[in-house]
Amino acid sequence: MSGGALQTDFMTLTRFVLEEQRRFPSATGELTQLLNALLTAIKAVSSAVRKAGIAKLYGIAGSTNTTGDEQKKLDVLANDLFINSLRSSFTTCALISEENETLIEVEVEQRGKYVVAFDPLDGSSNIDCLVSIGSIFGIWKMETNAAPTDKDVLQSGRKMIAAGYALYGSACMVVLSAGNSVNGFMLDPAIGEFILTERNIRIKPRGKIYSINEGYTELWDEEIKEYVNAKKTSTEGRAAYGSRYIGSMVADMHRTLVYGGIFLYPAHKKSPKGKLRLFYEANPMAYIVEKAGGMATTGKEAILDVQPTNIHQRVPVIMGSTEDVKDFLAVVEKHKK
Repeated sequence: MSGGALQTDFMTLTRFVLEEQRRFPSATGELTQLLNALLTAIKAVSSAVRKAGIAKLYGIAGSTNTTGDEQKKLDVLANDLFINSLRSSFTTCALISEENETLIEVEVEQRGKYVVAFDPLDGSSNIDCLVSIGSIFGIWKMETNAAPTDKDVLQSGRKMIAAGYALYGSACMVVLSAGNSVNGFMLDPAIGEFILTERNIRIKPRGKIYSINEGYTELWDEEIKEYVNAKKTSTEGRAAYGSRYIGSMVADMHRTLVYGGIFLYPAHKKSPKGKLRLFYEANPMAYIVEKAGGMATTGKEAILDVQPTNIHQRVPVIMGSTEDVKDFLAVVEKHKK
């Protein structure tokens, strides 16, 4: 292709998934249909984020969600976009959203075989100051044909069939794994399609960055304090790590995926069970990290092995480069003795 010539053969996300599915004779195309519904919602949210100030979508909406966070107007809009798009895709039977206290059951006439858990607008406390925010989603297959109940959807992360996130930053990017590799797709606004730009993303075995909210230092357990202090200290043959913390999980984890390192949101005295939600934050991110060659743990077990007890369950989260997470677990083990 000559310089400046228009590219006419590019890999869209839909084309990529269709080509992946061709390797499985039993594939019905329903997952592609579901992903297209998710992409439609993500495009709409991206558009709303871009013009939020003009459309007066900033500010508190006047209510709180089920986990006690104040809802921003964009939160409410994003949630409605995800629910309506997924409901009308004819591929889902139940939806789990951060913004809804109970399981959202899809009407019988629109019901499919998938359960989708999502955080429609992660990092929304950063909306008003224009910091990068995102959406997170995980997909499970329903294990029964009966009407879905909480008990039916309480599956571990190991049973996920796909997960991903959208980052609304300097560009809109979707990072997705449907069980094999992790791939990144950038939204080209000129054609309204997500184009494959990062194939087979792999996280470095060790990074140079740690990411944690150090405002909670006095509330941390001793092993967290010891680990973070060790990262700040240079040793023979290894420089001290840099500290980067945005406060938007999608943005912090995307940086960790690209540059390597470790992201920590541990339990502490005010949040003894952790702060991040298992279903629609920890599980999808852990799935992406593991498929990219990294590790994700609660400090006691792999996040994907946690058997959920309720749809809004919280867990401690430590994930990123394998060697960095192993260093953390070694400190935890030392404190057990």
